[in-house]
Amino acid sequence: MNKYVKRYCIDAMSGMAQGLFASLLIGTIIKTLGQLLLKLGENQVFLFLVNAGNFATEGHVVGAAMAIGIGFAMQAPALVLFSLAAVGSAANVTGGAGGPLAVLIIAIIAAEMGCLVSKKTKVDIIVTPAVTILVGALLTVLTAKYIGIAASSVGKFLVWTTKLHPFIMGILVSLVVGIALTLPISSAAICAAFGLTGLAGGAAVAGCCAQMVGFAVLSFKENKWGGLLSQGLGTSMLQMPNIIKNPKIWIPPCFASIITGPIATCLFKMEMNGAAVSSGMGTCGLVGQIGVITGWFQPSQVAIGHGALAISPTFVDWLGLILVCFILPALISWACGLLLRKIGWIKENDLKLD
Repeated sequence: MNKYVKRYCIDAMSGMAQGLFASLLIGTIIKTLGQLLLKLGENQVFLFLVNAGNFATEGHVVGAAMAIGIGFAMQAPALVLFSLAAVGSAANVTGGAGGPLAVLIIAIIAAEMGCLVSKKTKVDIIVTPAVTILVGALLTVLTAKYIGIAASSVGKFLVWTTKLHPFIMGILVSLVVGIALTLPISSAAICAAFGLTGLAGGAAVAGCCAQMVGFAVLSFKENKWGGLLSQGLGTSMLQMPNIIKNPKIWIPPCFASIITGPIATCLFKMEMNGAAVSSGMGTCGLVGQIGVITGWFQPSQVAIGHGALAISPTFVDWLGLILVCFILPALISWACGLLLRKIGWIKENDLKLD
């Protein structure tokens, strides 16, 4: 059971997230940069950036990138891996706003079926891609639309509920997505699968930042600048072995998530309307912050479907982004950690990275 949980819920989801980064996410950043530069004056280089971004964010391309990422993470044979491009493309487009979840489910099954027949016949070059594509195509026709509708409905429900109850949902979304980021699963893939944008996306960004910045500052005594950068700009997942040894070290970042989530939703009304995958990234490569900024100027199609509009950010918007993502998580985690060290819940080297 543990083998399959790792294969499907950790490896495959991480591969899907990487596929999203290499297509939709980077494409959105490039396109937004080009569009902003075009406001300075029309230029062929700026137009090229916009076109390049459009190529990378096209639905067929994103679906193919996700499926190939899933197959690669599952260590699928070459013919299966390459055939998944067609499967992912079809599933993502057919799944609509919930396409990423459709790609995840369908690509996993198609990959496994392809692996079953791979190198089992003398005409492997025909049988393996045929089985992979036909299984994927059949599942796409039968299920992708409905998987997409279900995923989109969950996302819309979370976005709507967060608008209706920003305080409670700000806490819940921030805490749950933040915890998912530190666990060995992909919070980015979860956010992408459900199209988490708007205030809910803002709360998710806050929760992820609380974990990454929180652990980076909390463990500075043990890990110095190397730990600050590897956790603050990399991943808080590095602390999982230490969390298993002493779960109490997780209290300060989780407490920071609980505080910054509703501050993001209620006080600053911070929305993440860029690519939904950015909601689950936090400060990793500053992707969460880039997602918020690109969403101000060029909301994603998923965000537009949730009612998002382009805005001209004010000083308060920028202040909220900096406070929620960097300053508050650092201060709250540091203060809470100081208290836990004094009462003996966190001891010397409990947060030391190997």
